[in-house]
Amino acid sequence: MPPQKSPQTEEAVDALINSVGLKLVVATPLGVGKPNHFLNSLYKRAKENPKLNLTILTALTLQKPEGKSDLEKRFMGPLAERVFGNYVELDYEKDRVKGQLSPNVSVIEFYLQPGKHLNDSHTQRNYLSSNYTHVARDILDRGVNVVCQQICKGEIDGFEVMSLSCNPEITIDLVEEMRKRSENVMVIGQTNQNLPFMYGESIVSPDFFDLVIDNRELDFTVFGPPKMSISATDYMIGLHASALIKDDGEIQIGIGSLADALTYSLIQRERHNLQYKNILQKLKIDDKSFPALSQCGSLDTFEKGLFAPTEMFVDSFSHLYKEKILKKKVYDSVILQRLLNEGKISEHFDEKIIDQLLEAKAIHYDLNNEDVAFLKDFGIFKRSIQYKDGQIILESGESISTNLLDEKTRQKIIEKALGRSLRNGAVAHAGFFVGPQAFYNFLRELPVDERKLIRMKRIRNINHLYGHEEIDRLQRKNARFLNTCMKISLNGAASSDALENNLQVSGVGGQYNFVAMAHELPDARSIIQLRSWRTNKKGKAISNIVYNYANCTIPRHLRDIVITEYGIAELRGKTDEEVAISLIHIADSRFQEGLLRQAKDYGKVRKDYELPRRFAHNNPEAYSTVIADFKEAGFFPAFPLGCDFTEEEIKIGKALKYLKRLKRYRFQLFMFIIKSLFTSKEQDAYTNLLKRMKLDTPNCIKEKMYRRILLQAFAEVLSRE
Repeated sequence: MPPQKSPQTEEAVDALINSVGLKLVVATPLGVGKPNHFLNSLYKRAKENPKLNLTILTALTLQKPEGKSDLEKRFMGPLAERVFGNYVELDYEKDRVKGQLSPNVSVIEFYLQPGKHLNDSHTQRNYLSSNYTHVARDILDRGVNVVCQQICKGEIDGFEVMSLSCNPEITIDLVEEMRKRSENVMVIGQTNQNLPFMYGESIVSPDFFDLVIDNRELDFTVFGPPKMSISATDYMIGLHASALIKDDGEIQIGIGSLADALTYSLIQRERHNLQYKNILQKLKIDDKSFPALSQCGSLDTFEKGLFAPTEMFVDSFSHLYKEKILKKKVYDSVILQRLLNEGKISEHFDEKIIDQLLEAKAIHYDLNNEDVAFLKDFGIFKRSIQYKDGQIILESGESISTNLLDEKTRQKIIEKALGRSLRNGAVAHAGFFVGPQAFYNFLRELPVDERKLIRMKRIRNINHLYGHEEIDRLQRKNARFLNTCMKISLNGAASSDALENNLQVSGVGGQYNFVAMAHELPDARSIIQLRSWRTNKKGKAISNIVYNYANCTIPRHLRDIVITEYGIAELRGKTDEEVAISLIHIADSRFQEGLLRQAKDYGKVRKDYELPRRFAHNNPEAYSTVIADFKEAGFFPAFPLGCDFTEEEIKIGKALKYLKRLKRYRFQLFMFIIKSLFTSKEQDAYTNLLKRMKLDTPNCIKEKMYRRILLQAFAEVLSRE
């Protein structure tokens, strides 16, 4: 049956309640796939009707940044208006952040916007810890009876279809199983034609939905977080990681500045290979210090390229695609993929491919309907070829026998039916995506044939091997699964999603799945990245490599490769002593002696061990001066992959970050404020910056004080550049 259609969300809420009732357990996708107008109408109805019991099951509820202080709000206001356009905020999230969520509403999430909800009791109590591959199961077990999602519509071969666009990852499995369990359920879609129309398993027929809200007046800007700048520390981590990526391989990376740093490094490796190697040499990134580089890495350019099976298709991949690094196509056929891996066939083929397919028993000597369909699907036969009544029908209408044993028939098939190159390959398999506006533009503007190379899939077809292991093993050669963590213990266990006090920072997502997969694939590696140290709330430097930690996301028995700005620790197959020593080698030198002392005290490292001189000078100055020299030569820009900020906003942002750091030091902050009040500043150089903050003509004492504080911050921060 075709779905009901409703131009208004209120009507859709009425239809939902009339069909399902007043106890609604609503599943809606993580990230940008939420139908915000519909969810707002549903939440409003719940607030108005206390008899309506509403549970929202989701993840990564996104909200436009506003800033906390008055100065930050002045900065963020115009930026958010420009970057987020008419994005519709989620009302349940506004109330949740304020602690004012309606009492008949609960929100359960399996992945949180990192760090946002640390002090939010409702969210902390209602966090659902689940591997991404288990989320559909866990949501179903909670009695979900409604699935709602933002979608877009289009046509394929003249028929209207719907695209789940950015979020097919658990929706299809969820809907199929939900309908098996109960008839009293509903699937609702809200169209938004600003979404990129994506293919693969994102394509569903209209009758996948029970109700579709289709109203162009409700289209809104897709949430696009701006890109952040890349620090020298992040560049160092990215450089080390880039040297572990092999050509003719597979790559999965995360989001944020570490992913961008890796992407930039891979692009330099491809574009400026000699200079790239020179940079590594200057920074002492070599196989003498880090044997993993020669054992499982490469510094060469990408001849065959990379393939990306990734739960999250991020903006970084679009740049790798444009640079022709993400170019290795894989095919969802065990036989074809095996023949490609063995070099027996290539993407651009000749008549010999028929013999190879016959030898591999992929097709019969007397072709049948399934054989012809297979040959057409993968471009071995032309798209126009048809099969009817035991004959091959050409576009001209001419019919040919299917008997490949007959030499004349075989030659006629080769001449008139054979294609030139394989089709329906993919350079990426992705579960969902989110990124800046330029990323969405990239996807929307890609020609259809190229957009199909980014094949959207269910998360169970990406994040683990079960059920499709044979094809995955063929497609995922030289796999590199890159993830980040917050802390790592000297036994190799990583904490990525929560603190020692059990407060939830983000979520496990697919990290455990990919790490475990790296141990299942013969030539794969798990690469965990972390910044070796950070500054706490009191302004004190603390190590992110610790002797032990009370929260664990990745257990010690799955330890593999760890990267910090100081190097690479290869932990797979190593003893506890070897693991501890390797991690101390890549720790910041301010903390190495303390870590070594603890390890010796507990008998994990021998008493006479001494830290080698090569690793005894791990400090930011050791690499920042080298990075700075290359910056002057045009390398390592702050925003190498695009920027949503204006030049003025970049400068103001630096000043605001400086002020935020000062808050950690009360005396320094006090002295700074005194200095700003009693020191006259040159204002002309900063007029445009003051105008951007609406402080060029202050109207009250508070604005005059803000103006002086900013001028002082500009003078101290920008004068150094």
